Amino acid sequence: MAIPLRNPFRIRYALIALLIAIVFGTIGFHSIEGWPISDSFYVTIQTLTTVGYGDLTPHDVAGRLFAILVMLIGVGGVALAASTIVQSVVQSELIATFGERRRSKMISKLDNHFIICGSGRVGSHLVRDLVRSDEPFVIVENDQQRASDFSQRGMNVLVGDATLEETLREAGVERARGLAACLPNDADNVYVVLTARDLNSGLHIVARAAEEQAEAKLIRAGANHVVAHTIIGGHRMAVSLTKPAVSEFFDSVTGSEIGLGFEQVEIKAESSLVGRQLRETPIRAELDIVIVSIRRANGDTLFNPTGDTRIENGDTLIAIGQIESLERLNEQAASH
Repeated sequence: MAIPLRNPFRIRYALIALLIAIVFGTIGFHSIEGWPISDSFYVTIQTLTTVGYGDLTPHDVAGRLFAILVMLIGVGGVALAASTIVQSVVQSELIATFGERRRSKMISKLDNHFIICGSGRVGSHLVRDLVRSDEPFVIVENDQQRASDFSQRGMNVLVGDATLEETLREAGVERARGLAACLPNDADNVYVVLTARDLNSGLHIVARAAEEQAEAKLIRAGANHVVAHTIIGGHRMAVSLTKPAVSEFFDSVTGSEIGLGFEQVEIKAESSLVGRQLRETPIRAELDIVIVSIRRANGDTLFNPTGDTRIENGDTLIAIGQIESLERLNEQAASH
């Protein structure tokens, strides 16, 4: 991973001071001794670096006094620049080492988290949404500069090849809730899905497909869902063209422009909602939430359930409503 230098302004000032000393010495020797600029520059560098070959030396008192001045000022500037750069590099190495250890320790403690394999155009949008929803996640990225950018923003980043088993193990794939294969190459995404599914049979995997024909391969490899941007993009354009009102409403909900959002609410056994009909719950009357569908534990799905529909343990409610109300519903779904 690229390591940013500490105290860049101190380094800049030290280098500027060194440059000034070189220019000062070159012009001074040229004026006093009458040497050409190239010879004056040569003697100045000799003086500052304390090499002193002796092939060119000042001939009069004024030149020697000026040489002494260059030595006193310039040699100090060289020492300052060298010490500043060395100190900055050492500090950066130490901070980077401790930072890597701290991030590895944090990743090892993560549980029920998400793993994002690839942080390019697709992965970066996914990361943004996970940050917004305050979900725990790890980014697996083999581009050091891109990984450094995310790391400096305080995110858990693992530099490595997501197609390798040891990399996914280090990212905590056995403890993860879900994984997104967002690599730009379909073959690499197939390898990621195969490896992740082998390491965690219950992992929810979503994969990106750059080409439509890769969708079936990713499903066979073990992906639960495949997102093909060409298909989704074409469908969204068709909806926007033929049903603009529907498209605008969907955009306003997903973009949170009107404060609404979709939520997947999982009903736990200890929830106060278990065994009650929808009309008996505060979901519609108090929280003003619309239940779009209910997915039963056995896999059956009820679309637009009526008020007589009874909520059961293990149900998954697909709801739409205000963000604050959805948060309260999640709390009620988990406990009394």
